[in-house]
Amino acid sequence: MSERQSEPHGPRNVTTLVGDAVRAPSMHNAQPWSFRYVTGEHQLHLRADLTRAMPRTDPRHRALHIGCGAALFNLRVAAAHAGLAAQVRVLPDPADPLLVAVVGLEPRPARTASEHDLVRLHPAISRRHTSRNPFSDRDVPEPVRQVLREAASREGAELVFPDPWHADFMLKLVRDAESRDSLEPSGREELERWTRLGAEADTAVDGVPEYAFGPRPSEGRAAWRDFAGRRQVADRGTLAFEHTPHLALLGTRDDRPADWLSAGQALQRVLLEATLAELATSLSSHSLESSDLRELTRDPLSGIGHVQMVLRMGYGPQGPVTPRRSVRDVLEIV
Repeated sequence: MSERQSEPHGPRNVTTLVGDAVRAPSMHNAQPWSFRYVTGEHQLHLRADLTRAMPRTDPRHRALHIGCGAALFNLRVAAAHAGLAAQVRVLPDPADPLLVAVVGLEPRPARTASEHDLVRLHPAISRRHTSRNPFSDRDVPEPVRQVLREAASREGAELVFPDPWHADFMLKLVRDAESRDSLEPSGREELERWTRLGAEADTAVDGVPEYAFGPRPSEGRAAWRDFAGRRQVADRGTLAFEHTPHLALLGTRDDRPADWLSAGQALQRVLLEATLAELATSLSSHSLESSDLRELTRDPLSGIGHVQMVLRMGYGPQGPVTPRRSVRDVLEIV
């Protein structure tokens, strides 16, 4: 092995870091990111990939930035695990808005307390998978909820657990969003672009494969979009779901690209903490894709600013591993 490759921030180790980063969730598993490692400067550039944007569903690229923020947080965790100090600058160049972050990587002889906390989360990166399976009706204990609230707060966001009446109202908003999609061809086209059926699901490197759709509810209510849409999916089956899903709202004070990136980092920290707490999780942005429904999603009692994501969590099976593009397809080393 060459001296250059054996360095903690050398190309071989950077490949490992990016391999962890791309395990982050993103809308429709579009993976809207690319990475460029500048060897001489020990800098990793994270860029938004607009070829994976969704003009109808996400016209402002809010969800795209959230996905990039989640990947950035995974990168921070991976760097701490590798003994590297990650110096992060978010949106560093106003003339280049697609450059969402620059991460300087340098060896650190001893980890800080915050880096030790990131290292603690590292095993959850590979364990976390979106679950659209039924959860039990067992409540999430308050000490666990408090850990998740603090996780969001550490990344500049707020996590709110709404009262049952508001959670019920949010489920109605999801159904409203489903109804709108059924009437808009452009919405169906984006959904079909990013879902993988039949043999395509077995070879997919992105998108949501049919084996990750989850069963249809025979009882209870689903808090996420039905990725099958009007299409028939063989052997999908039906199961009873919880009647009162445990939902949480992730929000930020403002609603600009920097806030979306903060929301993405907060989201991933919350998801990793939830995974370590043996919770299964899934995400729903369906009711946030229309401005009028998104405004109604806000919890009137908490004063949360702008809702960026709706989370469902509970005790049940983790979802299946969903496909990811290979690191060589998203990382350039110069």
